[in-house]
Amino acid sequence: MAMRILVLGGTGYIGAAVVAEFKAHGHAVVALARSAAAATRLERQGCTIVRGDMRQPAAWLPRVGAVGAVVHTAATFDSEMAAADRRLVDSLLEHFGRGAPGPRILYTGGVWLYGADGAEVINETSPFEPLRDFAWMVEHRNLLVASAGVDAVIVHPAMVYDRDGGVISMFLEDARAGGPIRIVGTEGVRWPMVHRDDLAVLYRLALERGRAGHDYLGVAEPAVAVVDIARSIAGRFGLTNDVAVRSTAEFVREKGGWAAGYALDQQVSGAKAQGELGWRPRRRDILREVGAAEAPG
Repeated sequence: MAMRILVLGGTGYIGAAVVAEFKAHGHAVVALARSAAAATRLERQGCTIVRGDMRQPAAWLPRVGAVGAVVHTAATFDSEMAAADRRLVDSLLEHFGRGAPGPRILYTGGVWLYGADGAEVINETSPFEPLRDFAWMVEHRNLLVASAGVDAVIVHPAMVYDRDGGVISMFLEDARAGGPIRIVGTEGVRWPMVHRDDLAVLYRLALERGRAGHDYLGVAEPAVAVVDIARSIAGRFGLTNDVAVRSTAEFVREKGGWAAGYALDQQVSGAKAQGELGWRPRRRDILREVGAAEAPG
């Protein structure tokens, strides 16, 4: 059944793909837009626009109108990220939790909330062991799940990529500069992977079929050696000085504490989403995808 859905972060890397997926399947999208450029881009996709900043939800929430769901893919990625997200979550619960039943709220977590235990396969029953800089995300997830006024479902994306962007962007920058491609931590680090387009399908299925209060890990490939991803990209660009390892401490000094996630060695299962929701990721070979001279058909 088609819904009217409020999407937060609709021009972001994940959010833009989610908006396209929702529109392709007949859902009406109301999108928050902070800038005129974002509004224009979303209008071209057929979205209804609400102008505003996620940091100030009280200013725009009254203008949203009735919706069947809220999909939260937004983040500020600055020093106020936790405070801004908490303000938004509190405002969503206050605004939409008054009626009965309230809308479904799809919240975005991430595999970094489960910590690193390369010897064990992480799934939805694994305990949260978040990076310190993302511990607030578990708290906000718990607030939503515990609320009787809304119907919360949580999607935890793996490392999200497409052939020319996402988590591999820094590798591509190194490759275009002539290499070497710098990876973080050690050559033993493995990442769970998901293509952006497959992840967008999971968001739609979680919206339409997900069980209230449940977490779904968005993982197409459970554990891919990061050094192999880097070397596939190096081969695509014809580099001979292919890979260099940089310390986690150096990378964190450059990017911030959250960047320690790039050094987490994880094996993560996407079996629950595939079994319960019928999610069938189509892109399951990142090494071929990012390493081929031409985009795979």
